[in-house]
Parts: sequence; structure tokens; C-alpha cells
Amino acid sequence: MSIDTESGDGQVAVAESPETGQDLRERVREDARRARRAANELGLATRNTKDALLHALADALRDRCDEILAANALDVEAARASGTEASLVDRLSLSPERVRGMAEGLRTVAELPDPVGEVVRGSVLGNGLRLQQVRVPFGVVGMVYEGRPNVTVDAAGLALKSGNAVLLRGSASAERSNAALVSVLTDVLREHELPADAVRLLPCHDRSSVHHLVTARGLVDVVIPRGGAGLISAVVEQATVPAIETGVGNCHLYVDAAADRRTALDVLLNSKTRRYGVCNSAENLLVHRDIAESFVPEAVEALRAEGVTVHADERFLALAGGGEGVVPATEEDWDTEYLSADIAASVVDSLPDAVEHIAAHGSGHTEAIVTDDLRASQQFTARVDAAAVMVNASTAFTDGGEFGMGAEIGISTQKLHARGPMALPELTTTKWLVHGEGQVRPAN
Repeated sequence: MSIDTESGDGQVAVAESPETGQDLRERVREDARRARRAANELGLATRNTKDALLHALADALRDRCDEILAANALDVEAARASGTEASLVDRLSLSPERVRGMAEGLRTVAELPDPVGEVVRGSVLGNGLRLQQVRVPFGVVGMVYEGRPNVTVDAAGLALKSGNAVLLRGSASAERSNAALVSVLTDVLREHELPADAVRLLPCHDRSSVHHLVTARGLVDVVIPRGGAGLISAVVEQATVPAIETGVGNCHLYVDAAADRRTALDVLLNSKTRRYGVCNSAENLLVHRDIAESFVPEAVEALRAEGVTVHADERFLALAGGGEGVVPATEEDWDTEYLSADIAASVVDSLPDAVEHIAAHGSGHTEAIVTDDLRASQQFTARVDAAAVMVNASTAFTDGGEFGMGAEIGISTQKLHARGPMALPELTTTKWLVHGEGQVRPAN
């Protein structure tokens, strides 16, 4: 399987770079070596130094907003000309408000505690040895992502605050936007007399650059893919560098028998229609049979008004009343992360049936229940296996910024090292510090 950040999500197809084969491999590895040297220096920076850097980065984004938007406009124009889906163009597009949002994210990260040096646990052994497990930076973090220029800033800001260097491999569809953003970031690093190589932008026209990144064992400490299911699975399967699986969001909203219908409609519309092309968008609606007769027609009418097509099972279809915007569901619909104005919908007989459906088709990202029954909410949160479980709240809240992390580098759907939105602590590992006074271990 080849790794292709331009396939499967409507991104712009581009010609491959003439820099291929051994030359490209060596370029990626040289970027990694430079990042390693930068990480060694950055890992010693104080919190005050890193926080001042982040505030300066935020100022620079504001001051150079026109330059960033001009580069982004060229990417967006090319995407539209190639017929890219509207939801994917939205992911690619920047605006003054979105640039300000990125800047504010950096400021929020600057105000968060520095995880480096935090004591996770400690003890004194009977022999007098003093043990401390402390947080330290990973070193070099590789990011592989599609179409979202905001990831460039979020990843760089979190990496720098946690003392890491970052290698960024974005998609060709965002090439100009990413280059403009990295230019701003590296200029500020130089101004603060910090290594500009702490943020490196890798070639994006040849998919093999991703392979060279994820197999640079010994040079790269961890790789984090953000994008479609094909990209994520390919990176995880091919990587010899440790990889954190992130972000495929086949998220469900279950409307329980004891749900308030107004609350359920509000949560449904926000979960589905706030933004289509994001991993925390609801892709499946499950409705308990005892509330289905009254709720299904209301839900269909509300979704239809927003231009959403409902892919319904037989029982949901019978209650929906037919008409535009409702189509029969196929087996593939239950496993589809649409990232578009589509949602699969089913009527279920019970909460256990809803949980069983989620277990069969969910991706471990975010699942939600709407109910006024405390026992039902407790059963749902206990039985559903996902990184985030919402009770009477939109799936859209699964986001590092919304969780108070300032920004996120990804949403992990695996269980080892990190799960859910990942920010500063998740970009560290630990080391053991052992202090003694000449103790030696006795012979057995």
C-alpha cells in the first residue's frame, strides 16, 4: 500500500517533484537530522522563553495575515478549479477570523502549564534512593496531514511549547498556505535566537516523502497522521517510527426514549451541520423506538432544511414520510465517515441495541446520548468504548481547544500512550531520575 495524502478526500492532484528516489529520501533524513539538533537545543529552553516565543508567533500571524491569506487564496482557487468538494474546500480555506483563531490558540497554549519537568510520581526507596519520573520532550515529532493549514500552526505551537521539533508533511493542496505559515514561524524563531530548524516543512508533491518520514527510525521519535482513513491506516501500517492513530470519526448520536426532543434536535443539528468536513461531525443517528414516531419526522424536517440527506433504514424510512432528502441506507452507510451533508439513521429497540450498533460500526472517536434518564446515561457512558462520550451535548465539543488545551495536535482513537484530544502532556514521554549517595546493589 502506498501512502497518498492526495487521494480519497478530493484533494488537488499535482505533478510529482523531480526530486525522487534516493535524493528525496536523503533530503527528508537531512531535515530530520536538522530537526534533531534543534530539538536538543529547544528541549533546554525555559518556560518563559517558550511562552514569549508563542506570543511573538501570534503577533506575527496577525501582522502578516494578508500575506498568509494571499497564499491561501491561490490554494483555494486551485482546489475549486479541480472540482474539490465544498466541505474539503472549507477545511482548506483561511479567513481573517480563522487566522485570528490560530493566533489566539497560540496565546492560550502559552498560558498553559509547561509539561516539561513535571514530576509524574516519585518515592524514596528503603535503601535511600530518591526516584522521580519526570516529563521530557519526545524530541522530533512528524506530522502527516491533509488540507488543513491550521494544523501547521497548531502542531508547531504545541511542539515548541513541549520542547519538541516538528517535521510537517502537509498535502500539496495546501502547499502555498503551509509555506507562508512556516515562513512566519521560522522568522520568529530566528528573531528569538532559537533554532529555525525546530519547524521543518517537508516536500509534498511526491508521496514517497511520507514513507521516508515514517520510516526514519532513530531520527524521528513519533509520527502523527491526521486525515482520511486511507492516510491514517497506511501510515500506521507502514511506519517503523512509533505512530499514534488519530481522528477517523464515525460518530453516533443516540436519542434515548427519555430524551427531550428539543434538546435532541439542537444537539443533532449542531453535531451534524456545524461543519461537515471535521472528524467530530455526527455521521450516524440512532433513535429509540419509543420516541421515534414523534422525533423522526421532526429530525428529518430539520435536517432537510439544512440540506442534509438522510440514509435511513426501513423503520426510520417508514416514519420519515418520504420526500426529498431521505434515501434507503445500504450496509456501507453504517461504516461511512461522510464528511459531507449526509447522515445514516436507524431506529433501535433499546439502549443495549444502540451500544451494540456503535460497537459494530463506531471508530472509537466520539459517541453521544441525549436523555433525561440518569440511569440510561450512566449505562451508555459505561458501556460505550470511545475516546469521548457526550451526554446531552454535541459531538462537536471533542476538540482540544474546547477541552481547554488551547489547540490539539490530533485526536487519538487508540488506547496506548494517549486517547482523545492530544495537546502538551501527550507530546511528552518520561524519564526516571534516580539520586543516591553511593548505593550499590548487593549481589544475589
